[in-house]
Amino acid sequence: MLAYNEIKERKYIVLDGDPYEVIDSHVFRKQQRKPVNQVKLRNLISGSIRAETFHVNDTAQEADLEKKKVKFIFKKFNSREKRTEFWFSDIEKPNRFEISEELIGNNADFLKENTQIEALVFDEKIIGVTVPIKIELKVVEAPPAVKGNSATGATKQIKLETGLIINAPLFINEGDVIRINTENREYVERV
Repeated sequence: MLAYNEIKERKYIVLDGDPYEVIDSHVFRKQQRKPVNQVKLRNLISGSIRAETFHVNDTAQEADLEKKKVKFIFKKFNSREKRTEFWFSDIEKPNRFEISEELIGNNADFLKENTQIEALVFDEKIIGVTVPIKIELKVVEAPPAVKGNSATGATKQIKLETGLIINAPLFINEGDVIRINTENREYVERV
């Protein structure tokens, strides 16, 4: 259990049976009153934001979250249900399971076969995924470099093996393997 003043940023708590991440917290005292902690929380399942106030005698249960490594196997389009299925397996055990497209979100742009990602588990159910900050992908389409003003760091749009299109320097060619930052979706370096 966490006391009212221990509910700070990067902590995970359980409210009404759902896990929440503490985004912002501010402990203050108004004139002669007892101190309070005003907290901004993000629901880890629905993604909704909520504000909550904790008083001196309030406590919150710390969420028991587990992180486990999983390996991406393949994705396929289910034409009957009109959705994309993402299939993964545990690293230790060879059992396969599906993670929903909603949970994967924009991280789908970085998934290729055998990519290891981190799954966030609450009550034996996967509630979120995290891809590595830097990932290496192969360039499948790159237009030829055009001579011109390259003093300003000229870039061109390239297509990667996962279908993601990003801007990269002119010297990047088809077949190159590049490292990209998954947080801001930008080119980092050629591998």
